[in-house]
Amino acid sequence: MTGVIHLEGRARILGDDVNTDYIIASTRKRATLDEQILKQYLLETLDPAFAGSVLPGDILVAGWNFGCGSAMEIAATVILASGIKAVLARSFARTFFRNAVNNGLVPIECDTSRIREGELLAIDVAGDAIRAVNRTTGASVPAVVLPALMSRILACGGLVELIRHGGWNASPD
Repeated sequence: MTGVIHLEGRARILGDDVNTDYIIASTRKRATLDEQILKQYLLETLDPAFAGSVLPGDILVAGWNFGCGSAMEIAATVILASGIKAVLARSFARTFFRNAVNNGLVPIECDTSRIREGELLAIDVAGDAIRAVNRTTGASVPAVVLPALMSRILACGGLVELIRHGGWNASPD
């Protein structure tokens, strides 16, 4: 376990109101809930070629209301299964935000309007401090501070990992 999260990857730009059925279509979930199978259909409603273009470490960058719609945990786990470890968005649907944290997907609320497709991003989360930098432009991307409890869950890799390592009394280092 570590108390610091460091991520680097290329920006993958999405728009506003990306709902959980866009992340993984409900027709796909009828056949299986195995995220290792479902990851090949990530965001296929928006772009059928998207899943095949994902590189490990890519970072989703969205507008307003990311993860709206139904409160399916599988939406966050499919994103993680694809190799994406973080989502930057102007705002998140509350249930998606919590599902992301509980599963170890880093949700960062910030102004994403100046980030472009393919730009290199670097993210550091240490305690409640978040530092996001667009390495392509050199611009800092100010982010909303995460509550301490959520930072602790993320530092452990998700809620299950936090419990596995001794729960709330475990040291994240």
